[in-house]
Amino acid sequence: MMRTLLVTGGAGFIGGNYVLRSLARDDDLCIVNLDLLTYAGNLDTLEPIGNDQRHTFVHGDIGDTGLVADLIVEHQPEAIVNFAAESHVDRSIDGPSAFVQTNIVGTLNLLQCALDWWKHLPEARQRSFRFLHVSTDEVYGSLGATGAFSESTAYAPNSPYAASKAGSDHLVRAFHRTYGMPTLTTNCSNNYGPYQFPEKLIPLIILNALEFKPLPVYGDGLQVRDWLYVEDHVDAINAVLAAGEEGEVYNIGGLAELTNMAVVQTICDALDQRLPDSNFGPRRKLIQHVTDRPGHDRRYAIDCNKLMNSLGWRPSVDFETGLGRTVDWYMENSRWVERVLDGSYKGERLGLGATA
Repeated sequence: MMRTLLVTGGAGFIGGNYVLRSLARDDDLCIVNLDLLTYAGNLDTLEPIGNDQRHTFVHGDIGDTGLVADLIVEHQPEAIVNFAAESHVDRSIDGPSAFVQTNIVGTLNLLQCALDWWKHLPEARQRSFRFLHVSTDEVYGSLGATGAFSESTAYAPNSPYAASKAGSDHLVRAFHRTYGMPTLTTNCSNNYGPYQFPEKLIPLIILNALEFKPLPVYGDGLQVRDWLYVEDHVDAINAVLAAGEEGEVYNIGGLAELTNMAVVQTICDALDQRLPDSNFGPRRKLIQHVTDRPGHDRRYAIDCNKLMNSLGWRPSVDFETGLGRTVDWYMENSRWVERVLDGSYKGERLGLGATA
């Protein structure tokens, strides 16, 4: 029998990769894909499945109660996977209200519509249903030189983006504890890979370096992040969806802690190998230190032993391999890049708030 998922935000970076990879790996899966197509949502990402009858795209907002309720009733999903979110820290500094509206209010509406439908299901279907909420490690705040975030780490968000995701996480937990709805939450580290909007560090540096433009590095560049290849993230989500224990939280990490400076330098070296320029020389010369982001967290690190030990998942793509694949993808997909840079974003600096 065909299985149906309602996926929100499935034209974005992680959501789009989830839709593409999940349909490619499961012939018995149907996906109803609800996306508002804000600046980071792109139908070109879904072009490979444009003729796939198992994929239904719906242009709409998770905050639209009537639309969400109708989609749930019509398609009777066995699970809802919520990727829909405003997700860029710098944008949240410049305009936090949009993050509250989508990430908190929108998630609340999605939860309420799901609950109103779920509580009238037969008992067996109630038990098998899952609401999986995709979140971030940024809800935990910042780490010192040692240690890692676990599922029991107290929340201490430091940016409007992180605070909005923390709020949505708490709502998901509350709907499980208060109403018994079978929820799951995943908190992931920094993703990278194909189809990522170019405001994020890795695609921005790749595209600037291809054109020999300055490569901005915030502050001293020694902020540490754990890097997770997006296809590994997709596989982890599906592992949690298939066998995760309801009401639980699972951290997803790439086991690849690197400073931002090391990431930028690795991109420069990868492009120098692929497209050397004897006149210009090494692209590392393009690196420029710029004013740091306000409230920039110093270090994130993920302890994902719970996921690895209980569900058998572990990252399969090391950073060097994943970055090479990512660099190659952006070099080979200039049309996608040109179409996504439609005038709303041209690589300019975001996130300076009132000082911009």
